[in-house]
Amino acid sequence: MIAREQIHAVLDHPVYDAEGKKVGDAKHIFVDDATGLPEWVTVKTGMFGTSESFVPIKDAALVDDHLEVPYPKSTIKDAPNVDVDAGGHLSESEEHRLFEHYGIAWDDAWQQANQPGEGGWAHGGTGTGTGTAMGAGAAAGTATGPMGTEEGFAAGTTGRAAHTDDDAMTRSEEQMHVGVERTEAGRVRLRKYVVTEEVQQTVPVSHEEVRIEREPITDANRDEALSGPEISEAEHEVILHEERPVVETRTVPVERVSLKADEVVEEQTVSGEVRKEEIEVEGLEDPDDPDARGRRY
Repeated sequence: MIAREQIHAVLDHPVYDAEGKKVGDAKHIFVDDATGLPEWVTVKTGMFGTSESFVPIKDAALVDDHLEVPYPKSTIKDAPNVDVDAGGHLSESEEHRLFEHYGIAWDDAWQQANQPGEGGWAHGGTGTGTGTAMGAGAAAGTATGPMGTEEGFAAGTTGRAAHTDDDAMTRSEEQMHVGVERTEAGRVRLRKYVVTEEVQQTVPVSHEEVRIEREPITDANRDEALSGPEISEAEHEVILHEERPVVETRTVPVERVSLKADEVVEEQTVSGEVRKEEIEVEGLEDPDDPDARGRRY
């Protein structure tokens, strides 16, 4: 159970589901009208946090710098669509649909809220009920502006801010905050395979050829020439040689190939709708300024 004093530590902090997966950031806390205790937390989900889902906070736990809720992420993202900005207040039918989605028994909760003497919301009382009162909750949120963080909590039977005697009026407006989330865009893998290609290379080869040499008889070779018979038949054989190309392949490393991811920053333009309050002057008659009536600020 999250206490009212812990609301500051929940807003704008991550929310994790029952499996430890991040769902989004907590943006609003809705408190019970009767008890003033936190009852619902809204979580920004989807791309750029464009969706906001309601999650029961009764069984949630604040762990370190984030909130853990006992529901899976898919259940939270599929929660019934409820307009968070509809007067800052949950209607009975909206809360009923949320209880049904999360499997919370509405009839049991109703019976507990109507216990005698507890002043539950079903009685229309203003006392503090015991347990969880399932009445419409009043929104409690933060709005971060240039001057810092302004926090407000509205808790009452109507779920709206109480009337004060201050003669000034505060004008508020929404500011769009755009963030980024990291998603998987694709996968690249290295795969090595073998291809066969034809390689041509020219190499020099040599061979032997027969050439007849005639040598005249001289005093230097006369004895060698007359060593045999005077008239005879003879045969002499010469072996010829040649070179032929021999192909041999050897495997050698040639290079190393690896994958590296470079981060490229590019500009993307996003658009959205923001609301702002305007203040109009009524019933003011100023002879020096005839346009004062109906002027907007």
